[in-house]
Amino acid sequence: MTRTWLSIRVELVEGRGARLWPRPGRIFAAARGHTFAALATAIDDALAHWDRAHLHEFRLADGTRLTTPYGDDDNLGPALDDRRMKLSRLRPREQFLYTFDLGDDWTPLCTVEPERIDPMETLGIVPDVPLAYWGWGTVPDHYGRRLQLRPW
Repeated sequence: MTRTWLSIRVELVEGRGARLWPRPGRIFAAARGHTFAALATAIDDALAHWDRAHLHEFRLADGTRLTTPYGDDDNLGPALDDRRMKLSRLRPREQFLYTFDLGDDWTPLCTVEPERIDPMETLGIVPDVPLAYWGWGTVPDHYGRRLQLRPW
């Protein structure tokens, strides 16, 4: 297999009104034929966004907005259906935003790495969906809860 897949760096910049530093992040392998909706699911999995009842959107550098349509009451402006839009529209070094929970605004900055990858070489498999293959940092709880461990 050749180096045809995208490598997308995703760094969590902010959420619940707070800026995160250092930024936790993940790197994803994604085929150009995958949809933005599939990338959203992979990001949500990797960043522990378990409550999928929340809305999400992508904002591309050119101002294009992509989301899964969720009704006629969308007052955020026109958007393309992220279930139909392919990642092939992304270019090397392009940056875009993904926002999960349009209220708490968990927002990662996504950057397409300059070099394409071979999934067999990088992952050892060819996954059907985008897949995180590297990560760093502690991902905050979506609802701001803290786990407190107590000795027995």
